[in-house]
Amino acid sequence: MTVNEDPGILLYTRIRKSPYFHASRKHGVARYSVYNHTYHPRHYGDPVAEYWHLVNAVTLWDVGVEKQIQIKGPDAFDLTNMIVPRDLNKCAVDQCKYVFITGPDGGILNDPVLLRVEEDEFWLSLADSDVNLYAMGIAAAKGMDVTVQEIDVAPVQIQGPNAKKVLVELFGDAILDVPYYGLMKAELDGMQVVISRTGYTGEVGYEIYLRDASEHGVALWDRVLEAGKPHDLRVIGPCHIRRIEGGILAFGADMWYGNNPFEVGYHYTWMVDLEQEADFMGKEALKRIKAEGVKQKLVGVDIEGEPLGTYIDNEMLDFFPASVNGSGVGRVTSACYSPRLEKNIGLAMLPIEHTELGTTLQVDTPKGTAGATVVPMPHWDPTKEIPKG
Repeated sequence: MTVNEDPGILLYTRIRKSPYFHASRKHGVARYSVYNHTYHPRHYGDPVAEYWHLVNAVTLWDVGVEKQIQIKGPDAFDLTNMIVPRDLNKCAVDQCKYVFITGPDGGILNDPVLLRVEEDEFWLSLADSDVNLYAMGIAAAKGMDVTVQEIDVAPVQIQGPNAKKVLVELFGDAILDVPYYGLMKAELDGMQVVISRTGYTGEVGYEIYLRDASEHGVALWDRVLEAGKPHDLRVIGPCHIRRIEGGILAFGADMWYGNNPFEVGYHYTWMVDLEQEADFMGKEALKRIKAEGVKQKLVGVDIEGEPLGTYIDNEMLDFFPASVNGSGVGRVTSACYSPRLEKNIGLAMLPIEHTELGTTLQVDTPKGTAGATVVPMPHWDPTKEIPKG
């Protein structure tokens, strides 16, 4: 029997479509995946060209798959602070935070961007999972005065060095006062939006969260395209080359329910505040894990051999096994060829004894077995100066 290496994806009614599905489809989507039960454009034919356009100009992404979970009501703060290990007393209205949602065992259940849009209203911009049901269950079990629901809000991302110019075209100079991980409420041609200075690239970027998105999605898309014309805006898919360069995690790949925040790299451990008063989910487990030390950790790796591709075009059907002296020790969780660095790079989950910088490994890739070396993570812009600029 012959394996069809590229079987395609069925477009039909059962899988959800984002409010931007029909608009983004017109640009020639070449690859879809399914994310949060929704079709997700991955690229438009040339992921490497999309990468270069992102780092040199400005890009528009359909990320309506990031479903928005609203937590609202008198107990909204208490519920949200209970499921997130960051101290949300440090999150003011009109601020965003990148957060983990943790379970009782300290495991990571999701890694959304959290937006505090009002004193008693939070939005969770979810990665791929139904963790909203977890929040609903806790609220019901504790009799909290709060609603937890998916709302008709959907984001697009504008990413790249010209992103500020496009946003000024849309919202005026006031957008320039929004700090990194800040947000602003605005109106655009009668459409109500929330704009955050966030993104999945490590580049200068914004996300526009559209209210009543199922009604206005195409109108917003076309308006952004119009504003972007003078600045060489191009529609692309999420650029995994750039996110791997930037050490940005992919939930379901670089981490899953069995991983805890102390395992996923040194530059994420600050997202757990064990000194706060709140007794958040997993607090005692994470205290124990921190005291005992982790047994494995996510690290950066450079991988030798032939170019491994762009990550989003069937090049990584499975994780890549990693070994030392012929014995399996872990796995590469994300990998690609970086056109800028001119080498294969990736992230790998390894036993702690194999995570020192300079440690050498062997990695089984679709191109054959290749040598690999543990290197600092992120590979590019380690202090994240670019998106803050």
